[in-house]
Amino acid sequence: MLKEFREFIVRGNVLDLAVGIIIGIAFGAVVNSLVKDIIMPPIGLVLGHLDFSNLFVALDGKAYATLKLAQDAGAPTLNYGLFITAIINFLIVALVVFLIVRVANRLQKPRATTVAAPTTKDCPYCLTSIPLKATRCPACTSEVQ
Repeated sequence: MLKEFREFIVRGNVLDLAVGIIIGIAFGAVVNSLVKDIIMPPIGLVLGHLDFSNLFVALDGKAYATLKLAQDAGAPTLNYGLFITAIINFLIVALVVFLIVRVANRLQKPRATTVAAPTTKDCPYCLTSIPLKATRCPACTSEVQ
């Protein structure tokens, strides 16, 4: 069983998957920073110094100045500002993956579509399939060109 497990781990697909996951986690951190530190501040500035991380609704009916204060008080909150940020993260990741796949598809060599030359023809009299070089149809014995 240990030998089978070792063979499974050493397969190329498992290693490729592990590398992909590690790169994906690192890429996720970069995208999160891009959205949080680069994209959201200008959007917040345009919208009147709005901080998306502090957009929330306290479900206990009380008013809190910040999300941190509401969470410290133990109030249940709907954090729609964080949700908006997560949607923007997703859209950026989806766009980048789309662009990567698009470039990868363009870099791949086009698959040659070779159509095999026909090796048979139909008899004009009985429509039986016969070899191209045949001069007589084996079914109806007619002469064919």
